[in-house]
Amino acid sequence: MTIAPLAKPDDTDDDADFSRQRPVPVENLVPDLNDVNAFDRDKIAVDVIERCAPWAATRASELGSRVWDPTVLKWAHDAQRHTPELRTLDRIGHEVYDVDFHPAYHQLMGLGFGSGVHSLAWTTDQPGSHTARAVLSYLWNQIDGSTACPIGMAYAAIPVLRSQPELLPFANAVSAETYDPRDIPVDQKSGATIGYFMTEKHGGSDLRANVTVARPVNKRGPGEAYLVNGHKWFASVPMSDAFLTVAQTEAGTSCLLIPRRLPDGQLNNIRINRLKDKLGNRANASSEVEYHDAYAYLVGEEGKGIRTILTSAEFTRSDFAIGSAGLMRAALSQALHYNDHREAFGAPLSELPIQAPVLADLTLEWAGAAHLGFRVARAEDFQDDVIEGLVARMLTPVAKFWNCRRVPAVTDEAMQAIGGNAYIEERPMPRYYREAPLNAIWEGTSNMMVMDVGRVLARDPKALEPVLDEIRPGAAEHPLLEAALTEIDELATAPEQTARYLVTKLALAVQGSLLMQHAPSVVADAFIESRLGNSGWGPGFGTLRDVDFDAIIDYGRLG
Repeated sequence: MTIAPLAKPDDTDDDADFSRQRPVPVENLVPDLNDVNAFDRDKIAVDVIERCAPWAATRASELGSRVWDPTVLKWAHDAQRHTPELRTLDRIGHEVYDVDFHPAYHQLMGLGFGSGVHSLAWTTDQPGSHTARAVLSYLWNQIDGSTACPIGMAYAAIPVLRSQPELLPFANAVSAETYDPRDIPVDQKSGATIGYFMTEKHGGSDLRANVTVARPVNKRGPGEAYLVNGHKWFASVPMSDAFLTVAQTEAGTSCLLIPRRLPDGQLNNIRINRLKDKLGNRANASSEVEYHDAYAYLVGEEGKGIRTILTSAEFTRSDFAIGSAGLMRAALSQALHYNDHREAFGAPLSELPIQAPVLADLTLEWAGAAHLGFRVARAEDFQDDVIEGLVARMLTPVAKFWNCRRVPAVTDEAMQAIGGNAYIEERPMPRYYREAPLNAIWEGTSNMMVMDVGRVLARDPKALEPVLDEIRPGAAEHPLLEAALTEIDELATAPEQTARYLVTKLALAVQGSLLMQHAPSVVADAFIESRLGNSGWGPGFGTLRDVDFDAIIDYGRLG
């Protein structure tokens, strides 16, 4: 059987000659969010710096210019894609316990530490130094969450390391605005990093249950040498130059500093058993380690280790509250950019009646989180003030609890606002989505934060008064804030089962009062009506009613 050839179009018929037709241009594509200054065009961050630390504006703007830099975005992508690898032995069999990172990780660390994100609060005598550093951390968490871990640990550890003379070489190296990845003794480095090795496999957050032990080499006491034996189940950044850890001594749970390298250059007796295979934060090496007569220095008095660590934890917890607000900002920036550029049904997505309530709701969530995080940082600027000290003690666990609980919902809804393109690994949204749940777990879970608030109220019920005093001016103007104030006052002595409700209500009331002070009234009123009233705020986003969606969305835009 003969098969006839396919018929060819008539050469004289241009309409039928498909080979000569030009492709239809593809339109309605969204360009990447690049080269927009994340500080200069962020209304909240600019306002905070102008009010509290105007001297830091240039530094914040310089870091802000790198947030949406394509090169930096590629570093963050590559560092997550090519994860750290553990090498226990070198090529001839010597124990090295080395972790190999992709070059992108070191690029990020160099930018973060070189920008002073970890240390600005401790290296300047300018007013508002903690607030200025908080803005830097807020910007950094829009770049990368994995390197935010060693950056945040350094911030929290510096005052501990400065607390006794024997540790000053470590304090000075960690404070330096430089990153030196070489695996050599601290006194030979231009800058150093530090890790926290606390949790054991059986005890979790209950550090008093730890079984790792430390015994003195000669004398007992702060700064003296001890040998540590035991294990740690969550040991983040095992390539740090030193580690703060807790162990049992004769007097009880104590804090110690363990260098990775001894002064003679030898590796300390720390074995890295394996790296964790984690849901997110993958570029940051988390590990399981064992101590076998690891050389250490006692930090503070024997038996006072929990107090030492909790002093440091106040800074790490506030940093997680700020970091969560930064992660919300990154997700919101991506969602608003996409929805302003993408059209459907004849209009930008951001103008559609079904989409505008969602974007406005996300903007309100970010605004409340950012102001709450920066308020906690502001309290750290006045550590010698009794009132501000109580504000910091009360609001730090509140902000850590609430901001960290809300950020997974924000990143999820931001992905919904973008659609399928948000699910593609070439874009940053999957990275945000995986990162978001971690902040609520690290440095104390949600229940731990709620319990911490309860401990403060049990020891000193008057500690709540300075926070309530901040809400009262707004309560005098807004009935819903007044009602929340009354309810919080009643809940402060209620059973423990209502503790989460109390902390939630407190967070929302403080956020509302801060927005009344520092945000446009359209934003503050919508937040209070939705979060403390009955105007449609539900478990999800996009259920707002009777608000100016356009004005609220504009407050969240980078511009």
